Amino acid sequence: MLTLSPTPTQLNSATGQRSHSLSEQLSQWRRHLHAHPELGFYEHNTARYIKSELEKMPHLKVSQPTETSVLAVLRGDKPGKTVLLRADIDALPIQEENTFDFVSQNPGVMHACGHDGHTAILLGVAKLLSEHPEDVTGEIRMIFQHAEEIGPGGAEELVQRTPLMDGVDVVTGLHLSSGLPTGTVAIKRGAFMASPDAFELTIQGKGGHAAHPNQTIDPIAIGAQVINNLQHIASRNTDPIDNIVVSVTYFHAGTTHNVIPDSAALAGTVRTFDPELRQQAPKLMERIIRGVCEAHGASYTFAYDLGYRAVINTDWVADTLMDIARREVGDKAVVAVPSMGGEDFSAYLTKAPGAYFNVGSGNTAQQSDFPHHHPRFTIDEDALMTGVVMLHEAAVELSK
Repeated sequence: MLTLSPTPTQLNSATGQRSHSLSEQLSQWRRHLHAHPELGFYEHNTARYIKSELEKMPHLKVSQPTETSVLAVLRGDKPGKTVLLRADIDALPIQEENTFDFVSQNPGVMHACGHDGHTAILLGVAKLLSEHPEDVTGEIRMIFQHAEEIGPGGAEELVQRTPLMDGVDVVTGLHLSSGLPTGTVAIKRGAFMASPDAFELTIQGKGGHAAHPNQTIDPIAIGAQVINNLQHIASRNTDPIDNIVVSVTYFHAGTTHNVIPDSAALAGTVRTFDPELRQQAPKLMERIIRGVCEAHGASYTFAYDLGYRAVINTDWVADTLMDIARREVGDKAVVAVPSMGGEDFSAYLTKAPGAYFNVGSGNTAQQSDFPHHHPRFTIDEDALMTGVVMLHEAAVELSK
């Protein structure tokens, strides 16, 4: 098992050496963004800041495909492929509990998932590429994407409503991970992140006095049976080789101790990597819900919402990224463990081959090992240079 380590990552290429000169600038960008977080679809100041920083760099064409996203394009002198690099820029509705100097200045809003780091990394890549355009073949597009945290997601909007993906040959992006030691690069072929779907269920029974349950149709007891039986989807209704998670995360009913309520409300999430199993899941769920409710005389309403698609990395792109990682970080390049978390990066993969990967930012000594979406989440800023080198080298290699 990997353990968190404060050991700095040694970056081996010429790009790695150049990236060290960016260290202070990367921290400045990241800390400004961390102090001024904005929620998805409201990243107006964030987009203005990114655009102003990009406009200081030579050779870039800067535009805004949507109101709160920013695109920088660099065209090389030699023919090659069109590569899209992606960073997400939105924050989360969390009250920050950190106490460093650049803590969030926006109450109830926080960069608790590392998007401030992702944005700083892609700004660093843009700066390196713009200062050395001779490295570039083809065309490099760098999208600073809005609203990753809010479904259906900013990526879906960019893919469906703008020409961003027109002519793109390959796409890549990264996510900082507090669960991996700083500087680790984790990549794998195939299934990388799951599809995060959601459901809501209301069980309609018949309320009454808790002393006379025989005169009621108890939605709480029925709901408990539904929850227990839904676990049969993973344990008995699907192939054990297939990965699926069915989690009920909300169960609300009643107002006091001596009243059986009329109804109960449940909600939760379903996660899987398999598109066919994803389509099958709501049918399996409703069969169970219907059977339990009918057996006890209750009725129900059931809603199932498809979230982001699963992130399925393209083999040859993942292989290229792994080759770069091994060259740059040596034995800190590891095969990633698939995650049941979701990511709207999957929208780009409907239009072009690509791969997503993780860069470790966890350092116990710096207290950057809190989980994502935690009010004390932060990153070890040494990871920023690793991210810059990985995306820069990916742009150069993939555009050939």
